[in-house]
Amino acid sequence: MTENIKRLSRDALAERVARDIPEGAYVNLGIGAPTRVANYLPADREIFLQSENGLLGMGPAPASGDEDPELINAGKEPVTLLEGGAFFHHGDSFAMMRGGHLDICVLGAFQVSTTGDLANWHTGAPDAIPAVGGAMDLAIGAKQVFVMMDLLTKTGESKLVRRCTYPLTGIGCVDRIYSDLAVIDLGPGGPEVVEMVEGLDLETLRAMTGVDLQLKEVRR
Repeated sequence: MTENIKRLSRDALAERVARDIPEGAYVNLGIGAPTRVANYLPADREIFLQSENGLLGMGPAPASGDEDPELINAGKEPVTLLEGGAFFHHGDSFAMMRGGHLDICVLGAFQVSTTGDLANWHTGAPDAIPAVGGAMDLAIGAKQVFVMMDLLTKTGESKLVRRCTYPLTGIGCVDRIYSDLAVIDLGPGGPEVVEMVEGLDLETLRAMTGVDLQLKEVRR
C-alpha cells in the first residue's frame, strides 16, 4: 500500500547524499535542492565545495542575520566561506569544472534515462524558461554525477525513464540517483536499486517507474 511508504523530505534526502561524499572530495552542488547538501556534510570530513560563480571552500548557509550580500552561491543564496576558502574569476571556475578537477557534482533533474542521460535544463514547453547554467559543463567534467530529485512528478509520472523526452544536458553521465523513494545506481548492467525507503518494495517501485529495476548485489 503506497500510503505506508515513508518518502524522504528534501532535507532528509540532502543528508542522505551528504553521507556518501568522501573525505577530501572536491564537490559542486547544483542550484536548487542540491545546495542543501552543504548543511549536512559530516563535520569529521574535510570536503571542498566549489561554486561555479567563483568560490572554493564554501560552507553551509549562515545563521539568520549573519548573511553577507556579497557572499552567495550560484543560485544567489547566502553562504559562508570556510577557513582557507578562496574567491576567483568565473572563467577559472569553469576551467575547474571542464578540466576534470571536480570529484562529484550533485544536480537536480527533470528526467534521467536508464542509461544515464540527463535532462535538467529545459522541459521543451513553449512557455518554459531555459536555465542551463553550468550544468552541461558539470555533467561532462565531474568524475561522478549524482542526481538528487523526487522520483515522480507531481502528476505521478516517473522521472526515471527508458529514454529522455526533454532536451538533454549530458549523455550517459549520471552515476547515481538519490530520490525521495530510492537510491539507484546507473551502469552497464542497467538501473540497480541500492536502497529503498521504509514501506516500499521492488515490485511497487517497478510499477511506479515502469522500469525493470534490479536489486544491486552487495559485494562483501
